[in-house]
Amino acid sequence: MSKEMQKKKKEEVVVVTGASAGVGRAVAHGFAKRGAKVALLARGREGLEHAAREVEELGGTALILPTDVADANQVQVAAEKVEETFGPIDIWVNDAMASVFSPFKEMQPEEFKRVTEVAYLGYVYGTMAALHRMLPRDRGLIIQIGSALAYRSIPLQSAYCGAKHAIAGFTDSLRCELLHDKSNVKITMAQLPAVNTPQFSWVKSRLPHKAQPVPPIYQPEVIADAVVWLADHPRRELFIGMSSVKAIQANKIVPGLLDLYLAKTGYQSQQTEEEADHKRPNNLWHPVDEKQDHGTHGAFDQKAKDTSLQLWLDLHPGVIALAGAGLVGLVGVGTTLWRRSR
Repeated sequence: MSKEMQKKKKEEVVVVTGASAGVGRAVAHGFAKRGAKVALLARGREGLEHAAREVEELGGTALILPTDVADANQVQVAAEKVEETFGPIDIWVNDAMASVFSPFKEMQPEEFKRVTEVAYLGYVYGTMAALHRMLPRDRGLIIQIGSALAYRSIPLQSAYCGAKHAIAGFTDSLRCELLHDKSNVKITMAQLPAVNTPQFSWVKSRLPHKAQPVPPIYQPEVIADAVVWLADHPRRELFIGMSSVKAIQANKIVPGLLDLYLAKTGYQSQQTEEEADHKRPNNLWHPVDEKQDHGTHGAFDQKAKDTSLQLWLDLHPGVIALAGAGLVGLVGVGTTLWRRSR
């Protein structure tokens, strides 16, 4: 890496929402390794303080900003504080989320509203705060942490699936406006597979057994590496994990069959065999990391993958082209030799 590029990365100002745990915290780690100035937004101070120490240890500079992204004013105040402390925001990563595992018929209106306010409107407010500052400068990047669920919904998470669909629709609309205005501000969306994060230990759930991500499961660092890559290669959209690609593409072709398949398998695949503790605290209304730091990983390390061949191939198209050219060359040589031997 050139000295000029190293200097550029050290001057990066990055905002990450949902930064106290899981994917958001892993993404903060990824940018810290580049020497970035990372503003950490989430509700729980304890998790933010642990995340900040890790950012500093990895070579970045951290700023803790306890924020509920469901409150537009809090998000704007946080953005102001970032620029007062670090300078102009270069990259804004929307990741904060909330969910409820429950059949829709048992969902309460206030629960559905809360999930929507965090997992959808939190992205809208974060994007507003970022654009308010990026547009006058005509530069900047907004990264939306999405999901394969933005294309293919599953049972028992109606509010969360609805939010991910909404983010995709909102992002596409905004992208068209940026293109119309010939703005140099970019917006991209990363569609995630199932990830091993702590959310499954604190999510509000009415399921009889403990919640789990639908296998195959990936480690948060796989996502973080992809998000950091997007910072340098802001394509329109990035699918992460072959399971995401399969779900998204299959839903375009046979959505009805997927409805039937998920009706049959979607309940069991989201639960372990352990009985749920319905008295444990959940984070829907209040953070649950005030007495315990939950880190980046959940309880599924033994099941989670720390690499994705699909993602590696997607991020290295030149290698595929070179291999294809080599294969064509070998076939050509082989054909020539065969003809000469006849």
